[in-house]
Amino acid sequence: MRAQPTASHFINGEYVEDIAGKVIDVIYPATEELIARVYSATPAIIEQAIAAGKAAQIAWSKTSNTERGRILRRAAEIIMERNQSLSELETLDTGKPLQETICADATSAAEALEYFGGLIPSVTGEHIPLGDDFVYTIREPLGLCVGIGAWNYPTQIACWKAAPALACGNAMIFKPSEVTPLCALKIAEIFIEAGLPAGLFNVVQGYGDVGGALVTDERVNKVSLTGSVPTGKKVYAAAASHMKHVTMELGGKSPLIIFDDANLEDAVGGAMLANMYSTGQVCSNGTRVFVQSGIKEAFIKRFAERAAAIKIGDPMDMDTQMGPLVNKSQLEKVLGYVEVGKDEGARLVYGGERINDLDGYYIEPTVFADVKDDMTIAREEIFGPVMSVLDFDNEDEVIARANNTEFGLSAGVFTKDLTRAHRVVKALEAGTCWINTYNLAPVEAPFGGSKSSGVGRENSKAAIEHYSELKSVYVAMGPVDSPY
Repeated sequence: MRAQPTASHFINGEYVEDIAGKVIDVIYPATEELIARVYSATPAIIEQAIAAGKAAQIAWSKTSNTERGRILRRAAEIIMERNQSLSELETLDTGKPLQETICADATSAAEALEYFGGLIPSVTGEHIPLGDDFVYTIREPLGLCVGIGAWNYPTQIACWKAAPALACGNAMIFKPSEVTPLCALKIAEIFIEAGLPAGLFNVVQGYGDVGGALVTDERVNKVSLTGSVPTGKKVYAAAASHMKHVTMELGGKSPLIIFDDANLEDAVGGAMLANMYSTGQVCSNGTRVFVQSGIKEAFIKRFAERAAAIKIGDPMDMDTQMGPLVNKSQLEKVLGYVEVGKDEGARLVYGGERINDLDGYYIEPTVFADVKDDMTIAREEIFGPVMSVLDFDNEDEVIARANNTEFGLSAGVFTKDLTRAHRVVKALEAGTCWINTYNLAPVEAPFGGSKSSGVGRENSKAAIEHYSELKSVYVAMGPVDSPY
């Protein structure tokens, strides 16, 4: 087992094991090889993590913002120095090509730590004059935060949640997805090496029952989940019953609108980023591609040509552009949607088959045309490299159809008419939008959704508000004026 960690959990600054927990086998998606085995957290492990986090957070909350920022920036430097090994582990954990992980995973994790490490010293309260009296505000940490990660970006998500949480003076218990449990443990090691006090970032493995135990514990003050909408609704309800703070970054079925004046090659490239990157396993993907009728066939033809040229193979080969899906169940799910698409009358333009010449969970990039709004593949999140092309004629029509969904995570527009681009984006019901590009998510910009796709925002200055709360202090400078 070539990626076996020292132990399953990282608590209070050290690795901890309890083999009484349920077994979690880690399978390399490219070969179906067992590469590691960890154990789901038992109640004793969960208790250790909560106790460690609560104890460590008290002193951390009294540390200056400058000192906290210094430690986070030090961790960012270590991550960048070890980008190669961390990227290789991410590839083993997820199956994503090394070509991708080496520039988009550990690096974006480091950028989050660097950003919040630099931002937090400037976060201050406010002075509000009221004549002779005045009010001042204090931004205070929430306490103990729980982060629950998804399997598609395990390193990035761990730091997207940890960076603002730790910067604001909180402690965090992070539960990775049971599908990709390895990367967060390395982040925990690096935090300790960077000088983060023990107990402030703890990693516990587990299935949904472990997440449920953490979310419902009264000592937890905040829950941040990246996951599916059904999971998010359950976690949100559980957290609300205890009045916990929440951030929910959930799934989507996002529209990508391509007007007939768009640069065709750029539009195809944007649709590639919106559907094929990470083998289509990205929550913000623009999988409903609305193409104006005038360029529809030219767009489909060119997209199919570029899809056929994608190099699929060994994820550790730096020339490989697309790897396998994350596991067998995801492969079966995606293949099932392909069959439903064909059965419901969509035109399969390219792909749709499992690649049997390769070991692992590989599927061809897949393109459907003549898709209707009520088809299953146009309504449900597939989370694989399956793109649906829908025709449209005019702006008002496409906006109404794009918004006709419970989801509201992301949206994109391609057009040379920037006035129209801004007008359309304003009308779209989505939290994160792009004009003439897609799926870029710098840490400086807020990321999150509307409607069923989420609550709160990751990244940017907005995240500070979601990992802290304001205290107002009224200061009276004269005698008390009481009518009694």
